[in-house]
Amino acid sequence: MSNDKIIILKNLRKEFKIFNRKQGLIGSVQNLFSRKYEMVTAVNDVSFEISQGEVIGLLGPNGAGKSTTIKMMTGVLKPTSGEIFVNGNIPYKNREQNSQDIGVVFGQRSQLWWSLPFIESLKLLKSIYMIENKDYKDMIDLYSSIIDIQPLLNKPIRQMSLGQRTLSDILAAFLHNPKIVFLDEPTIGLDVSMKSKIRDLILYLNKERNTTVILTTHDMSDVDALCKRIIIIDKGMRLYDNSIENLKSFFGSYRTLKLIFYNDEHEEVAFDDITLLQQKLLGLFKNQEAFSISQNEEWIDILVNEDDEFSVIDVMNYIQKFKRIKDMKLEEISTESVIKKIYQGEVDE
Repeated sequence: MSNDKIIILKNLRKEFKIFNRKQGLIGSVQNLFSRKYEMVTAVNDVSFEISQGEVIGLLGPNGAGKSTTIKMMTGVLKPTSGEIFVNGNIPYKNREQNSQDIGVVFGQRSQLWWSLPFIESLKLLKSIYMIENKDYKDMIDLYSSIIDIQPLLNKPIRQMSLGQRTLSDILAAFLHNPKIVFLDEPTIGLDVSMKSKIRDLILYLNKERNTTVILTTHDMSDVDALCKRIIIIDKGMRLYDNSIENLKSFFGSYRTLKLIFYNDEHEEVAFDDITLLQQKLLGLFKNQEAFSISQNEEWIDILVNEDDEFSVIDVMNYIQKFKRIKDMKLEEISTESVIKKIYQGEVDE
């Protein structure tokens, strides 16, 4: 194993045997006597390497194989075939050692004790991970230097808000100074202020402790804020493994035209009717695949490829023939839009 490669996956594959259950009363009786199974491939020949200290975005649609891949890295699942090394260990063979090397925050499933004050949960984790008194004190002092944790320490987990609980879970995951921390949707359901605080915390701890962070999320703002490299998995296969900048270079000609319209009752296109606006734009593009349109709060976003026949200025001038524009902005293609295009098979690694 390479000295700086803390995670290595080689041709990793995971298959599940699924019972093909028949429906209805007759089917239930048949299930008792005839049990048919099918093999489902959740992870299909996935290979990648991660260096110590990287912050990686592991992305993909629901059911893509992300969670199965993470469960194999954490030692919860054994691969059907292939090789996997985490900090030099085979996770499913060396589960005890692997658990010492990793921290996890999975969705909304807290690792903290529901009725205990946060400080008591930290003390219990100190005992479980056999953290030295000095190391424990150093981590608490480090946390206090980053954020104001005093209001949280004596508060039971059940009385915390979602944001406070997520923040506490992340602090607990880093407590024993693990080599790797897995974060599954760490900012889901949080307000903008708490999201920013948690992102700053993750980046600081990554920099201060050189901790490798594996992030799974559907929030592309998390990816933009935290990750320089992303790995995209879909249908169990790796689609992309490189930097966000390299990914966006495939779509350098794309621009997003962001518009706010005057909400005039008698105008042909209503403020909130992007379906009618999309039909109007087909009069210019002729091809629905030449552009995409979406609504983000009060802004209407129109993604345009300027390598095609029309520029964003052409699009704006065309729209103004039948709709008054109140405000506009022009942006480079977003990470979210790029990811959608990868899912649609518009770019290879």
